[in-house]
Amino acid sequence: MTTNGVNGHHASVSRPLKPGIYAPIPTFFLPESEDLDIPSFEKHVVRIASAGVGPLLSGSMGEAIHLSHSERATLIKVARKALDKEGLVNVPIIAGIGAGSTRETIEFAQEAGAAGADYAIAIASGYFAGALAGNKKALKAFWVEVSSKSPIPVMIYNYPGASGGINLDSDLITELAIDCPNICGVKLTCGDVGKLTRIASTVSDSSFASIHPRTNKNAPFLVLGGFADFLLPGSYSNGHGAITGLGNIAPYSIAKLFELAEASHTDSALLPEAARLQGIVGRADATIAKASISGTKYLLEKLYGYGGLPRKPLPPIEPAAAEALWEHSHTRDLVRLERELSGKAK
Repeated sequence: MTTNGVNGHHASVSRPLKPGIYAPIPTFFLPESEDLDIPSFEKHVVRIASAGVGPLLSGSMGEAIHLSHSERATLIKVARKALDKEGLVNVPIIAGIGAGSTRETIEFAQEAGAAGADYAIAIASGYFAGALAGNKKALKAFWVEVSSKSPIPVMIYNYPGASGGINLDSDLITELAIDCPNICGVKLTCGDVGKLTRIASTVSDSSFASIHPRTNKNAPFLVLGGFADFLLPGSYSNGHGAITGLGNIAPYSIAKLFELAEASHTDSALLPEAARLQGIVGRADATIAKASISGTKYLLEKLYGYGGLPRKPLPPIEPAAAEALWEHSHTRDLVRLERELSGKAK
């Protein structure tokens, strides 16, 4: 029995945060009421976890901005129960705690820990981006306070597109890694490979963990991309994988790409196949990401029979755009690869 955080919440098993692939899970809604579609959510969480991809709940892809406090807590509880039922007891849950204020972000962190989340991920609100974007002191203070008051380790979420253009530089992220022992990593949805390289050069150094130990020994500082299109080069820059929306569509493909990228460090004969998969995944990532949440849900509906619509006012994908996305050569190549790899796994 281990204690998860400072709130006394107990977890029956330790679920370390490991390098690899994580997917920001969409939140599914019933078509008429827009209530949570729990059966589809349970099915999807188990599907991606069974492929070796970890779930991140209530992030941008999960329409966190559209979810209440109780709904976010419900999703964590439901996901944990579904994973445990399928024997996936060691799969950790990362929960989004994004909010408008520091105060509410901390409340979400506390609620996430109490509901059973193992880790949290926090983004700076973009509502007052005009005042925050150039204020390094205020941005640093946000993650310092949130991480120090969170009962579970916190990851930095750097996504300018969802935070009014706020884009943390590598110096600030590295400072936070050094100064905040309860921060367990960063998701770089800025797509900046150079930034990943600079941060990883510090936190992936063999001496970093001993000089700057984490509050939770199971939560090392991971440098994760926000897309799957630079997994292979990211691996060779000492990165630790990705949190990618494409993991919802093709979890086996992206997990295999990461596996090959890591293995190629000691077996260069694997590099050509890793590069081939990176090409397929990278092209599909660029194409599908343009369709955002509604496009991902549409593809899930086509592939697996669930997906549905976003919560209003977020619009559904237009029929012509949906058809073009499904028929696009990049999508078709990825679907073929995913079917091949998932078939082999089964």
